[in-house]
This record gives sequence, structure tokens and C-alpha cells, in this order.
Amino acid sequence: MATRFDPFQELDRLFGQVLANDRAATSMPMDLYRSGDHYVLHVDLPGADPGSIDVSVEDRVLTVRAQRSPRTEQDVQWLAKERPSGTYARQLAVGSGLALDRIEATYTDGVLTLSIPVADEAKPRKIEVQHGARPAIEATTPA
Repeated sequence: MATRFDPFQELDRLFGQVLANDRAATSMPMDLYRSGDHYVLHVDLPGADPGSIDVSVEDRVLTVRAQRSPRTEQDVQWLAKERPSGTYARQLAVGSGLALDRIEATYTDGVLTLSIPVADEAKPRKIEVQHGARPAIEATTPA
């Protein structure tokens, strides 16, 4: 029985794995929803070093960065090494109407949670309508 030999198939498979690991190292899956007068952002950062997590806002761009350090075992023969290491980064453009100076952040069980309040000036408000007499309009006579 003859089998077809493709010398590039294995190289293509290995190259695909390398690219997949690079994509995985930089991906940060997230959920975003509004709850009352806050937006809540959950970002998965499994294995990230808690001290490396950095959240910043500049020019209405929210940036989240974190680092996962590589394993440094000596004298081992790796059989599989699929967990990416390196720097994670994600930027989100945010619109006006958010109180970016009041963002709160917590990191628990590999999940970074940001609570972003809606700015007071962006909250809906009711305007009272006056009923009754018309406002007095004063007539002035030119002198």
C-alpha cells in the first residue's frame, strides 16, 4: 500500500502551532456589560503575575497589561509546552460619559474585574415641567 509523502506538511503543522501560541499569548478574552450606573469588564488573565497587572487610561483609551512569567525549571525535558508566557495587552477606546477617574479594579482567581461608573453628567435625569401661568414678558418702549 502506497502512502503519499508531503515534506512540507509537518513544517506547515509546526508553523501553525507557533502562530497559534503567539496569538494565545496576546489574547485576553473579556466580557463587558452594563449594570445600573456602572459598566463591568471581566478580563481573563490566568496565571498572570498579580504585581504585573497594569490598568491605565490616557486620551480615552483604556489599556490593560499583564505578564505571565515563563517556567524556569532546570534540567527538564518538555513533553508539551502549550501555556504561553509573555506580556498580555489590550486597549479599548472608551467614549465620553464615563467617570474614568473612578475606575475600580480587582483581580481574583485569574480574572481582572473593572467597574467603570457612568459620569454624573451622562446619567439620565428628569426635568420638571412647570404648569400654569405664562411667564411675564415685559414690553419696553424705545426712548
